[in-house]
Amino acid sequence: MSDNQQPEKMTGESLDISEQRRKELKQLFPGVFTETIGEDGQPVETIDFERLKFELGTFSDVYVGRRERYGMEWPGKRDCMKLIQEPSRATLKPCRKESVDFNTTQNLFIEGDNLEVLKLLQKAYYGKVKTIYIDPPYNTGKEFIYPDKYAESLETYLAYAGLIDDEGKKFSTNTIAEGRFHTKWLNMMYPRIYLAKNLLREDGVIFISIDDNEVENLRRMCDEIFGEENFVAQMVWEGAFKNDARQIGVNHEYVLVYARARECQQSKWSLKKEGVDPVLKEVARLKKEYGPDFESASRDLAGWFRANKATLSFAHRRFRNIDKIGAYKEDDPTAPGGRRFDLINPKTGRIIPLRKNRGWGFDQDRFNRMVEEGRITFVTDDSIMVRRYLHETDEMTPQSVFYQPARSASERLTRLMGAAVFDFPKDELILRQFIEMSCDTADGEEIVLDFFAGSGTTGHATMLQNLSDSGNRRYILVQLPEPIDSENKGQKIAAEFCDYLGMPKNIAELGKERLRRVGAAVKENRGDELELEETTTLDFGFKVLKLDKSNFSTWNLVSSDIDVGELSSQLDIHVDHIDPTASKQSILYELLLKAGFMPTEKIEILTLADKQVFSIAEGALLICLEEELPSELIDAVADREPMQFICLDKGFKGNDQLKANAVQTFKSRSRGAETEMVFKVV
Repeated sequence: MSDNQQPEKMTGESLDISEQRRKELKQLFPGVFTETIGEDGQPVETIDFERLKFELGTFSDVYVGRRERYGMEWPGKRDCMKLIQEPSRATLKPCRKESVDFNTTQNLFIEGDNLEVLKLLQKAYYGKVKTIYIDPPYNTGKEFIYPDKYAESLETYLAYAGLIDDEGKKFSTNTIAEGRFHTKWLNMMYPRIYLAKNLLREDGVIFISIDDNEVENLRRMCDEIFGEENFVAQMVWEGAFKNDARQIGVNHEYVLVYARARECQQSKWSLKKEGVDPVLKEVARLKKEYGPDFESASRDLAGWFRANKATLSFAHRRFRNIDKIGAYKEDDPTAPGGRRFDLINPKTGRIIPLRKNRGWGFDQDRFNRMVEEGRITFVTDDSIMVRRYLHETDEMTPQSVFYQPARSASERLTRLMGAAVFDFPKDELILRQFIEMSCDTADGEEIVLDFFAGSGTTGHATMLQNLSDSGNRRYILVQLPEPIDSENKGQKIAAEFCDYLGMPKNIAELGKERLRRVGAAVKENRGDELELEETTTLDFGFKVLKLDKSNFSTWNLVSSDIDVGELSSQLDIHVDHIDPTASKQSILYELLLKAGFMPTEKIEILTLADKQVFSIAEGALLICLEEELPSELIDAVADREPMQFICLDKGFKGNDQLKANAVQTFKSRSRGAETEMVFKVV
């Protein structure tokens, strides 16, 4: 017996704690594990402790005097690590007028720089996203949107978006004159992928579209961030052929697939075969019409297939026979390498001959059950066929190479929008398949994220998959308000479309309009077509949030020799540190998000001690924005035992005793409770 057939031997030792800790460390920081050459000349996996310090926020001149080792380095990577760990002081402000079903929807459309947004989502969505799909800018030598200065990402974005005065800060860093610099693309992608990984569930997965220009670097980057062991596949997406190449016409791109933790993935991914549902629907109709007359039902089903040659259903025409179980085709019951034994016909007791170099696909007991269930066709007493049923074989394992022409998606989107506003949108039918294979439980806990949302294809695909299986997946789309230039010939139609609808001319506005139209089309026209009576109960809305400066002023003491006048100004600001132009709704959403609650949580308004209190997530978080906080309010809030209570510091009117009493009230009420109530002021 070979070694790989031996049972695993017990060592008799207790758990190797150090090895266990290494495994846990590798799950958290796969990038700190690297290869060095041992004394025997063989590669050895070691921990890069200097890199670990980097990951933990302890910065040193890590690259000086280091031994050469296997790994991926590039200029600017050190700044990327600093950028990742620099907290965002921005906020996401709600915009009701641009939303659909604002109060009830669980979907989000976030307008803003995705790096800042990913940071802001960390508390509320850490480890909660099931599927991520992104189609980032390909490094083709043309410009892509990205702030020049790491320390000024929010300010640069605000200037770019026109929310503050633009002082000439450049927002695109890869110009045509500069060419295709890999380092700038890597510096743009690395922190975003790193932060995205944090948002994935243990069984989460990310799909990343990319072309030949950066596929190699992207894969090495993802190996570092996710760990090579969590690589799932490099899929090849074949599209339309372009007859403009001088040597070889490239008609494909790639989709890299990585798991958060490969061992936590479901054992099998599957896709429903196209064209099956109409066949099953027709079979059900014929069985209802003909009852036990399966011969007539089979005759009509064969005719139905002939009448549907131009449809995807025609590919399943071999399943043209009907019996009490369903539509079936007859297959050979043997296979090379199958079981070789004397199979007995349970009806006659005779041996059924086995063809040369073949074996049975079942044992005798299984065969007897199949005969009893009617799954075997006896051509003669000595010759059999197995019935394969369409409804039992309607799924397939996803393949690494697939074909879907880009033109089809463009044509469908043009019909939906009424104008050719996007030249090369990603195909919602393919993205729907990614969601189906990786996010298939559809129980309302699955979140699909796309932080390079573009035209909103991922949101469209999520809605389509929910329609298909009556699921309740939620999506989060993040898109920069990238301007559309009416002077640019390629963007002229999109600019005119925005002008016609009275919308600002940017990509985010087109994405939101697409989502509105998809929802409206389903509600108004497609319910009967899809025979889903419950379509109106599915979530076709989305809540719009926009990246902006915090509603709370912060001290900006950048050096010890700050000017006295500037210090006085900072102190004056801090006396009333809330932006006077900020709405109560904006303040509320900033507080709940930074308290770690999703902005889609249900919000109720309570009246306690004659004061308005916001209840989030069925009372888990209570927020009071009143400018006067009587002791009766504190008692009423404590009686409800929230996980967190947040109020304005100025509500205590400088009464330190009242504030101290409030603290003691929450501490005393927390004694003996399963979780301590947290009391915060801003």
